[in-house]
Amino acid sequence: MSKNEIKSSTVNQHYNFWVKFAAIAATSTALFLVVIKLFAWFETGASAMLASTTDSLLDLFASLMNVIILRFALAPADNEHKFGHGKAESLAGLTQSAFVLGSAILLIINGIDRFITPKPIMQTNIGIIVTIIAIFATLALVLLQKKVIKATSSVAISADAMHYQSDLILNIGVLLALYLSQGIWLKADGLFTILVGCYLLWGAGNIIWQSVQHLMDHQLTDEEEQQILSIALKNPLVLGVHDLRTRQAGPQRFVQFHLELDDNLSLFKAHAIGELIEEEIMQKFSSCEVFIHHDPVSTVGDSVDRTVNLE
Repeated sequence: MSKNEIKSSTVNQHYNFWVKFAAIAATSTALFLVVIKLFAWFETGASAMLASTTDSLLDLFASLMNVIILRFALAPADNEHKFGHGKAESLAGLTQSAFVLGSAILLIINGIDRFITPKPIMQTNIGIIVTIIAIFATLALVLLQKKVIKATSSVAISADAMHYQSDLILNIGVLLALYLSQGIWLKADGLFTILVGCYLLWGAGNIIWQSVQHLMDHQLTDEEEQQILSIALKNPLVLGVHDLRTRQAGPQRFVQFHLELDDNLSLFKAHAIGELIEEEIMQKFSSCEVFIHHDPVSTVGDSVDRTVNLE
């Protein structure tokens, strides 16, 4: 096994560990929040607390789905799936966005009802204490997810994190609503529920867009593609590059392009140049597969979109 293959394997193991850990942590936190929020809703009867409980229940289902789908997404490539199973992660993102949309619609419906016909809230102290606990538990989870997203750029964890970031806002809104509903402004209970529902709709749209881009083989960022071209063109024997194509599935990047070389270069020398460039790209992007096609420069047509080595 080469150094790049060992490095790629290590990166994948690191990715798998943190993504699985974040998914299990989210499921455990969601279960805890559902239990304590159900208790608070039974005691207070607050619409905002019911909405918060429902949102956490949907988060629990979404996180469980995440754990199941990630089991397939993180599986290594096999004979039937030679490019791996990374796209299953984007499917997890789409599944979660459906839960977020359902949660948002339910929150808005409950909020409108309670805003039109406000009702007094009983035993607000219990609701306030439970909400504060929920805020700290959710904050701890979000910080963990931020760390995992920074380390892995996982679509599924990013989608999951959107739920819990909105939960932070939701819980703060519930806390304020519980306080204002103590005879100060009864309609606050419904208003905050509506506002959080609208925020969730916006968040679900972002999750859907990001997941669809991955499923449609969206290319890497302009910055990443420019780095790939720079690596290829800095070799003085490379005359140009064309037909650069890139995509990403889960942690795995896929890069392919045509390398333009002198007509009289030996096949052995051309292969060696390609090997050096491939190795450097894989070192730069860790978990990455590179496919290089070698072209004699005289065979490259004028209609090809080329990037020429000017040195």
